[in-house]
Amino acid sequence: MADNNNCPCGSGKAFEDCCEPFLIGKKQPPTAEALMRARYSAYALGSIDYLYESSGPKIRKQFDAEGSRRWSESAEWTGLEVVSTEEGGEADEKGAVEFIAHYTIKDKSFDHHEVSTFQKIDGKWRFIDGKIIGPDPIKREEPKIGRNDPCPCGSGKKYKKCCGADK
Repeated sequence: MADNNNCPCGSGKAFEDCCEPFLIGKKQPPTAEALMRARYSAYALGSIDYLYESSGPKIRKQFDAEGSRRWSESAEWTGLEVVSTEEGGEADEKGAVEFIAHYTIKDKSFDHHEVSTFQKIDGKWRFIDGKIIGPDPIKREEPKIGRNDPCPCGSGKKYKKCCGADK
């Protein structure tokens, strides 16, 4: 964050005109995206209570305040990119926001890519669930070679005594 007056969520607005009223309880986020941005700011600023308060009942039951605090404090939050939104407007009851949260830990950069779902509960937007988006798992073309299988090099020895000996 280059300018300390700018909101950590990257909206370009001053913090006091953007996420601060949500974090201190003066206002409620009007949209799912506004709540998602406020939650990013909460991580960036260590407002762990807000993360709990803005969560739905299921998330609250499994909320790990200490783990959230450690992640929040260990990272330097470097930016937020909203990829897309689906519903989640002021008149909606549910919505989804796909985003990428950028941060660094010990000079190593990371991207947290997620689709978060939100729902209005008692008229207030709440975080319901998140699905992390990552690379597809690597799929093996050939079957795995067991230690006691014949070595694929054709030597006639067991894999563990041949090409697998140094593994």
